[in-house]
Amino acid sequence: MKLPGHDAIARQAGEHLVPSRVKLPRKAVERPIRQVAKRLVMALLVLVATAFVVYADRSGYRDNSDGPVDLLDAFYYATVTLSTTGYGDITPVSDGARLINILVITPLRVLFLIILVGTTLEVLTERTREEWRLNRWRSTLRDHTVVIGFGTKGRSAVQTVCATGLKKEQVVVVDPSSKAIEAATAEGYAGVAGDATRSEVLRRAEVHKARQIIIAPQRDDTAVLVALTARQLNRSAKIVAAVREEENAPLLKQSGADAVITSSGAAGRLLGLSVLSPAAGMVMEDLIQQGSGLDIVDRPVVRSEVGRGPRDTEDLVVSVVRGHRVLGYDDPSIGKLQLTDRLITIVRATPTEHVAPHARPLPGD
Repeated sequence: MKLPGHDAIARQAGEHLVPSRVKLPRKAVERPIRQVAKRLVMALLVLVATAFVVYADRSGYRDNSDGPVDLLDAFYYATVTLSTTGYGDITPVSDGARLINILVITPLRVLFLIILVGTTLEVLTERTREEWRLNRWRSTLRDHTVVIGFGTKGRSAVQTVCATGLKKEQVVVVDPSSKAIEAATAEGYAGVAGDATRSEVLRRAEVHKARQIIIAPQRDDTAVLVALTARQLNRSAKIVAAVREEENAPLLKQSGADAVITSSGAAGRLLGLSVLSPAAGMVMEDLIQQGSGLDIVDRPVVRSEVGRGPRDTEDLVVSVVRGHRVLGYDDPSIGKLQLTDRLITIVRATPTEHVAPHARPLPGD
C-alpha cells in the first residue's frame, strides 16, 4: 500500500481542516459576534435616545458656530458627549437643559460607556479565563485516553471505555473536522482540531502523557501515519487502531499499534454468524455493547481464587491472561490460577437502555 505524505492527506481533508487548537468542553454560551452586535445595538439606541432628548430641548442649547441647534447638531452633541470628547461648541445654557444634562444625559453617558467598555472587558476576561483553564488542563492531564477520529468508530470506542468507568475529563478527541470537535466537546470531551499525522497536533493532545491511544480515522493510510507519529511521541502507551482492510493490519502493527481491529472483517463475521445463528449474533452484539446485558470484563485474580481452576470461580471465565499469553479456559497449561493472572470473564451488567438478549425476540418470531 502506497502511503501519501502529510501534505497529500491535508489536501484530501480539504475545507474540513482547521488550525490546530485545543477546545475544552463548556456550557453553551451565545456567540461572541452576536454578543458584540447586541451591545452595539444597545449603544446605538442610547445614542439615539440622547440625541432626541437634546433635540426636544433644543431651545436650551446654543451652538457657538451658528446659534440654533437642529437635529444634526443634536446627534453631534450626543456623540461627543457620550464618548466624553466634549468639544464645548454646543453647550446647555438654560436651567432646564442643564438639569436634563444632570438627570438624563449624564446617566446615559455612563450607560453608554458601560456597554462599550464592558464588551472589551468581557472579551479580555473570557480570554484570560480560557487561557487559565487551558493551562490548568495541561498541568493536570495524566494517563488519559486520546481518540484519533470522532466518526462512528471513534465515538463508539470512547463510549465503550467511558462505560467502564473512565471519566470524560480523561478523554481527548483529535479530528481534522471542526464539526466533529464541536460534537465531542458538546458531549463533555476535550477536543483538538487538526491533522493527527502531525506531531505538533498530537502534542497539543498531550499524547506523550497518555496511557492509551485509540486510532480510528476514515482512511487506513492515515491510521498508519498516526500510529507511527504517536509511537514516536509515546513509547509506553497502549495503541489500538482500526483499519478497513485486513491486508493493512500488519502495517499498523509494524507502525507501533499493539492491537489492530479490522472493522470491515469484524462486521462481516458478525453478519455471517447472524445468518448461521440469529441468537448467537444477538449475544455477540450484546457482548460488544458495554454497560448492559452481558459484558466482557478483564479483571485480576483475587486471593480467594488462587489455587482454583478457571471453572471454579463465581464468574464465567473464557480466558486466562498469564504473562503475555492469552489461554483458553480449558487450556491444560493453566493448571491452578495464580495471583499474577488476569481473567477475561462474562458478567451480567446492570440493564440500562439496552435489552438483554434473552428478552428480545429472534428475527422472524
